[in-house]
Amino acid sequence: FASIYFMMCSRKPVQWPTRVQTPQPQNPLLQSKQTFNEPLTWRYPEDPVKEVQLAIDEQRPLPVPASSIAVQCGETAARVEVKRDLLGIGQLIHPADLTLGGCAVTGEDASAQVLIFVTELHECGSTLTMTEDSLVYVFTLRYTPATLGSSPIVRTREVVVWVECRYQRNHYVSSDSVKPTWNPYASTKVAEELLYFSLRLMTDNWQLERPSKEHVLGDNINFEASVVQFFHVPLRVFVDNCVATVIPNANTVPRYTFIGNRGCLVDTKLTGSRSQFIPRTMDDTLQFQIEAFRFHVVNTGSLYITCLLKATTASSPIDHENKACSFSNGWREASKKDQVCGCCDTDCGMRREPDPGTCALQSSVCHSWTKMCTWGQEASIGPLDIKEKLLD
Repeated sequence: FASIYFMMCSRKPVQWPTRVQTPQPQNPLLQSKQTFNEPLTWRYPEDPVKEVQLAIDEQRPLPVPASSIAVQCGETAARVEVKRDLLGIGQLIHPADLTLGGCAVTGEDASAQVLIFVTELHECGSTLTMTEDSLVYVFTLRYTPATLGSSPIVRTREVVVWVECRYQRNHYVSSDSVKPTWNPYASTKVAEELLYFSLRLMTDNWQLERPSKEHVLGDNINFEASVVQFFHVPLRVFVDNCVATVIPNANTVPRYTFIGNRGCLVDTKLTGSRSQFIPRTMDDTLQFQIEAFRFHVVNTGSLYITCLLKATTASSPIDHENKACSFSNGWREASKKDQVCGCCDTDCGMRREPDPGTCALQSSVCHSWTKMCTWGQEASIGPLDIKEKLLD
């Protein structure tokens, strides 16, 4: 049995005769379909997936009352001292904007940054009230801010404080802040050519998107402009201009252009603020700070910000049309190309809307460009709620 099994297992497999194919003659008039050795793997880029933002339980500190006024009551006269940083937000008031019952400032301590009024008890519009145990002289201290430079904005609010002389006792009164009744919104515009522009508020450390749109006068408002592209060509983003309004319409009045002239942040030079572009660390992201302000002629802290964002290839030069300049003891460019900011005090050229359709890839392999390309799109954010800082 074992030998039979061995013979069966050792037998070679049966070989069948191979069929010989006879070549068929081809008709020279017919074309044959050419096939690729490997299938095509290219796919049209998918729409971007918005990055999921972690929920932030941000507790904004309430405005801290500012102890800015002191009064010394004598037998026949009163001395009122007012800090130039009246609201405690770092903004020094102008002496001409402050009066005591219609009387102008009588003195100033420049080293202490204090304005001084000295008046007889019965002068400067004082009123006398008699009670059972005291005589009360009341003065009206009024601060009416003028607009900053040639701009239509203010960074402080009008203040009326009643100062009492009642045997060394004083009393201050301040109005409540206005609260908005509308729902906030923010929008991000999508540009053509698979470029996605965005403008968003950032936290103080620039790490996350800021969930709250509330700020206090004197705060820095952090903005971040960015562009996302789907080609392998690096891009550089710029903020061409930005305008603030009280409703979501950039063409209404009042309006304040704090970035203009093809990327010049003019707010600092117009108003002496701390507004600035942050030094650039990435080409596709540009960060800037604006010191919080309100409109002088409108009784609301609501602000809508509308900016024209644009992008060029990162290999394109930074020039007078594409720049990010802010003023600090001279014009400074965010990428240290300060020489291109020379036109910020004059005219950097008429603003042209970027044309997304004028650029084309020369080759899908090397990704070089036929010309210098510029894309652009408006982006809006708002309403920002700018609150007042309270007095004692």
